[in-house]
Amino acid sequence: MPIVSVLLPFYDAFATLKGAVASIREQTFQDWELILVDDGSTDGSRDLARYLTLRDSRIHLIEMSHKGIVDALNTGLKAVSGDFVARMDADDLCFPERLARQFAFLKEHPDIGLVSCLVQHGGDSDAQQGYAEYIRWINELVEPDAISLQRFVESPFAHPSVMFRRELIEKHGSYMNGDFPEDYDLWLRWMQGGVRMAKVQEVLLQWMDLPGRLSRTDVRYRLKAFYQLKFKYLAEWLARSNPFHPMVRVWGAGRVTRQRVAWLEELGVVVEGYYDVDPRKVGEPRPGLSVRSHKEMPAPGKELILVMVGARGAREKIRAFMQERYWVEGRDYLFAA
Repeated sequence: MPIVSVLLPFYDAFATLKGAVASIREQTFQDWELILVDDGSTDGSRDLARYLTLRDSRIHLIEMSHKGIVDALNTGLKAVSGDFVARMDADDLCFPERLARQFAFLKEHPDIGLVSCLVQHGGDSDAQQGYAEYIRWINELVEPDAISLQRFVESPFAHPSVMFRRELIEKHGSYMNGDFPEDYDLWLRWMQGGVRMAKVQEVLLQWMDLPGRLSRTDVRYRLKAFYQLKFKYLAEWLARSNPFHPMVRVWGAGRVTRQRVAWLEELGVVVEGYYDVDPRKVGEPRPGLSVRSHKEMPAPGKELILVMVGARGAREKIRAFMQERYWVEGRDYLFAA
């Protein structure tokens, strides 16, 4: 029985599948099985996958009609036999030490349920600056506490970069279908269940940024879907952890922020008012909207602030401002944008 099961679902991936599989076969850690799940491909991918199974007995193919990524993932999870499951996508490439490093990390850290790694942007970082900036951000999140604190900003992992203990599926559930990103939901649900997550501080995956990637084309990955999903878990976190529940204040009083806050208010969170650095927004610009200068914040322990400013570089400045005033992240304030 293999120790690590690599789960790789694919759909119409003829151009990249062979390279992705080759990067698994070239791993220095060799005690693995590769579960390929064909989600009803029509471009010759299935025939290629059948050929690859003939070349290596550790490669297994599951063939299914086209049902989507979540059904493909869950079908594959039912077939894995290893105690550890590594995710992989058909258009990405593993570096040779990936499985060895992640397996060793989980063996050495029994308190960690899921481990990722740093990733390399497989695309044009100048033309795709937003995506390159996102990769820079996730590569800064390595330790469990940092990952947990920042989980309501964005998804802290590249999905194909993770390895987790198979027992987590039984304890906390597998991927869920819905109008939301299935991987982000899994991380948030598992962390809410107490699962600690970390990263090997090495670049072990090339994460390709291709035009047809699901996160660019599927409605489940649009910005509104991300916010509504994370607000669901954020509201539950606030109910458990906010001593002033259901009351919060929000840093960031722009129109877009207020629109997003409305989704959070639908979940029972009450926004008492806003803080902002722009003096033009301070005051009562319209009935029912109260905006204070960020300099008017009270001493810590008087309220909980959700920081909803997502501009590049803003989080670092806000965190420095809060630390100077002895506000504690995760206790007195939390980033959520």
